[in-house]
This record gives sequence, structure tokens and C-alpha cells, in this order.
Amino acid sequence: MSDFRLVNPEGWEYDLQSVYSGYIGYFQLHNVPWYDRTWGQFFETFEQFLGFSWPVITVTDSCTGRAHIVTRLTTVGAFIKMIKTRFGETLPTPDNMLKVSPFETAQRHLRNVADWATYKKLYTTLPAVALTAFKTRVRAGEPKAIRELWEKHDKTFLAIDFEWSERNPSTFLEWGYAAVRCGHLEAVGAWPPVPETNYRKGHYIIGEYVDKVVNKHCPTHPWQYAFGDSQVIPKTKLPQIIQSVISSLVSPDTETTANILVLVGHGVSSDIQRLEGTGIKIPHNVLIIDTAAFERALFNLGERGTMHDPKTGKLRAQGSTLSLGGLLHSLGLDPPCALHNAGNDAFLCLLALQKMLDPGNTLMAEIDVRKLRKAKPIGGMSMGMGVPMPSPVQFLGLTVVGDAGRPRSILTPGGRSRAMDGLPDEVGLVRRASGYDDVSPPRTSGSSKEDKEKEKERWANRAKPTQGIRSLTK
Repeated sequence: MSDFRLVNPEGWEYDLQSVYSGYIGYFQLHNVPWYDRTWGQFFETFEQFLGFSWPVITVTDSCTGRAHIVTRLTTVGAFIKMIKTRFGETLPTPDNMLKVSPFETAQRHLRNVADWATYKKLYTTLPAVALTAFKTRVRAGEPKAIRELWEKHDKTFLAIDFEWSERNPSTFLEWGYAAVRCGHLEAVGAWPPVPETNYRKGHYIIGEYVDKVVNKHCPTHPWQYAFGDSQVIPKTKLPQIIQSVISSLVSPDTETTANILVLVGHGVSSDIQRLEGTGIKIPHNVLIIDTAAFERALFNLGERGTMHDPKTGKLRAQGSTLSLGGLLHSLGLDPPCALHNAGNDAFLCLLALQKMLDPGNTLMAEIDVRKLRKAKPIGGMSMGMGVPMPSPVQFLGLTVVGDAGRPRSILTPGGRSRAMDGLPDEVGLVRRASGYDDVSPPRTSGSSKEDKEKEKERWANRAKPTQGIRSLTK
């Protein structure tokens, strides 16, 4: 097996053992006394059949996901020619051989199998071959593979999200996660998962950078975590915390079996790169789901119906990808909280995955309205390390403090929010924002170009704190 070369998998379609099985079935069906023929030695056992020395590769069936040792039809023809040349009889090509449609497209290692020991050694690699193909299918967003994972009710799905500095991508500003342990929920009879009670979740803010490193093009919202309490930590502790979360959910690394842990993210490649950059150890058998790729695959298959761009009204193009905000909007899960908060993004990403897999039993998580806006620190209180603690938001007729401590809106006892300082209330803004996450300025009016420019500038200054609530780039 050490002497091999690379070949394209195209044309390698017939399971090798099924070729032998096909001949035995043919002999039985047509009452052929193969045991009395001079060539019958090749059919006494499968091991004898292998003595012809069959060129093979290992592939997985794109339909079933099972791994096979396959050969080509031309090799079967060569075997038939050998029988005719040596023994003077012509064997037919069996019509009940197992035909495989290879999932792999890259070149495969070619081996020659001439004995049982070689075949057995190659056969032991099939689970690893199947796992490698399955990982690829899941990562590509193949609906059948991802649904298979969810329907087994035995995996743990961990959604993660990093927020980092635009100037220095290695500078992490936040990290958030949300996890659902399906096996545990199934065992206690709590299926399907209820997001607000069955998701384990967390949000961590890097104390050295909060309110100091501010992204210009894609602002973050560290104080607006809507599903729990944020924790402010030193940057040196982040890798330790992430590793502990993963270690609490992961199973051992093996070459033949998928891990119990499934990582989830929207545009997950960048988050995986940052995990690797911090030295976080992820077992090789961990499966990875990109919700952007999964939704795109569903749309390309026609399972999401006709979709229009809410801004232009044009039909969505095949192969296009939705932002996280756009995905949530298309699922009817418009969140009344800020995106580009690592904790919110992770939670909503996992929620979106569950909604796509089980739309009838998945609802938007309940959110404590007091956490819709959290004020930035305004001195006085501290969460340790000299980092100020955010002041609680006040409701029921009291002022809601916005960015930089400015009054933003008032929530009246009747439950309606009223804008202050000429700004729209943020909850209403989020609800009115388009599914593709764009907030456009109002039409300007005035008697002169200078008046229009002043009006635009005034609108931009007022709306600046709300920009990024639902950004297109996430």
C-alpha cells in the first residue's frame, strides 16, 4: 500500500466486494457450476478473488455518506479478459454491482489490493474517510448532513463570536458564546430546546480596551448584551476562559468518529482563525457549521422560497449570502437588541440555526426589556481592574440613558417609548430597520444647498450612537 499514485475519482464507481458478490449471485441465478470450472479458483473466497490484484481508491457515496473501496468498470473488463485469455471462457459483467457516486472531487491515493491483509488494512481506514467527507459536507452547509446532526439529538452545538479591533485584528474586544446540549435535553425529556432556558450562554468584555478602542466602520456595542450579564475580564484570561468552555462540552479526538461538539458561527471562518491564533485547541473531529453557508444552500435548493431585497425590491440572486441581521429578518426573528455585540451575535446565530432546522418549534427568546440598552460607564461604580460598571437602564417614565450618557427616550407607564432630543427611540428604530440592516437619513428639505447640508450633518450627529445596531457586515 505504500506504493501509490494520485488519480481523479471520476470513473471509480464500483464497490470492489460488490463485484465479487455480483458474480456469486449471477452464478446462483443461472445455475452456473463455477466450482467445476478451471477458473473457479478465483471465486472460492473473496480473498482468492483479490488475487487478480485490483487497483482501488477509497471514496464516500455522495448519496449515502458511506465510505467504499471502489474500482473501475474497465478493471472488471480486464478481469473478464484475463479469464478468457487463460481459460478460454467468457464471463459476463454482473449487472447487480453496487455503483457509487463519489463525493470527493480531489485526487485520491491509488492502491493495488492483491490479498486479504491489504484489503483489511485499507478497510479499517473507511470510517476516517467517511468522517472527513462528512466534515466537508457540514462545513459546506449541506442541508441533509446538518439535519442529520440535529435529528440525532446527541450533539452539543456551540455558537461563538469574536469582536475585534479594525486596526489590529489580533486585538479582541469581546467574546460571546451560546450552547445547547441536545443529548442532555433528550435524556431529561426537554426536547425541543427552549432558547431562553436551555441555552448556556456568556459574554466577556476585554477590560483593557472597552470604551478605549472604538471601531469606526463597524461599531461594537459591548454594554448591550441582552441575554444575561456581561463579565469584564483581563485580556490575558480570555484564552483560558474560552478553553474551559470548549473543554466542558467536547469529547475526545478520534480519527473515526465525529466529536460530540459542533461549532457554529455566521461567517465562521474568521472566528476559527482567531481561535487558532490564541492557541485554543480544537479536536480535529469537531464539526463546523456556518449558518451563512447553510442558509445559502437552502436558498439555492429552493427551500426558502422567493426572496426580495427589502431595500431595492429586486429578487435575491442565486449564491448570494445574507448577513446575520438579514438572516434573522428573513426568519421573522428581528431582535430588539444590538448586533455586533459578541454575546448577542452568538446567541442569535444559534437561534437562527435552530429556526432553520425546526421552524415550527422555535420562537424568539424572551428578552428582559431592561437589557435592551445599557449605559456606558459614567464613573463612580467599578467592576474591578479599574473598569467602570455600566449603570442600569431606567424605565417606567424615567430617562433611558443612551451612548455618552445622553437622554434617548422615555418609556411611559403605558408601555410606549417616546423619543427625546429629536432622536427616534432605539427599539422602534430596530423594528423599522430593513432586513439588510440599513438606516437611511430622512429626505432633506430647505431653500438652499447650504440648508440641506446642515440638515444632513445634524441628522448624522444625532443618529451616530445608533449606527451599527443592525449592520450589514456581520
